[in-house]
Amino acid sequence: MTVLRPVRAGNAFEETVERLLQAIKLGVVAPGEKLPPERELAVQLGISRVTLREAIRALQESGYLDVRRGRYGGAFVTYTPPPPAAGDLRQAVAEMGVDDLADALTFRMAVECGAAQVLATSPLTQEQRDLLRRRLADLNAAAPGDYRRLDTAFHLSIAELTGSTLLASTCADARLRVTDLLNAIPMLQVNIEHAATQHEAIVAAILAGDPEAARRAVTEHLEGTAALLRGFLT
Repeated sequence: MTVLRPVRAGNAFEETVERLLQAIKLGVVAPGEKLPPERELAVQLGISRVTLREAIRALQESGYLDVRRGRYGGAFVTYTPPPPAAGDLRQAVAEMGVDDLADALTFRMAVECGAAQVLATSPLTQEQRDLLRRRLADLNAAAPGDYRRLDTAFHLSIAELTGSTLLASTCADARLRVTDLLNAIPMLQVNIEHAATQHEAIVAAILAGDPEAARRAVTEHLEGTAALLRGFLT
């Protein structure tokens, strides 16, 4: 999991909480699933198990995790994004600020277009090709309650398959900045079908090794998302 990358020693506790929250809010660890084993997770994050336990305890107290002991225990994700309600999107935009929203959308456009272009110029193994197709198939078959999480997994997989940890973590950060906004958009079947066509175009361009077509496909998709946000705000 790219989002669970090493933290800086000077802010170990705060950054550990941030990394875990990112994994939870992006759905990298789905509701009901548990975080990696403590020993493994501490190594991934480059921190002591004491620091990890403190961070997990803080998230448990905040209602994001349920820690269970015993043979089948662990830290289980309890957070689920609330279903969209009238006014949620306006409130999310008000909290972020219109200028910051525009900045976040520009940031996401830049890094996701770049990731798709880089991946389209890379010699992909059959395993990588299969993973990208599987992420797309999972998204196309997603139930409404899982759609946003699997959509995130699809988009992040493009950056992760480039092999650049920095690019993958930057794309995760860009996605996190707009996650609350995306969660506040009502799930409309016509929009899901439109997005499915765009996702297919992104994958086809990457697998064909056409970076310009990949850039255009991602641009069209993200511009559509931005237009949808504006539409629900008018």
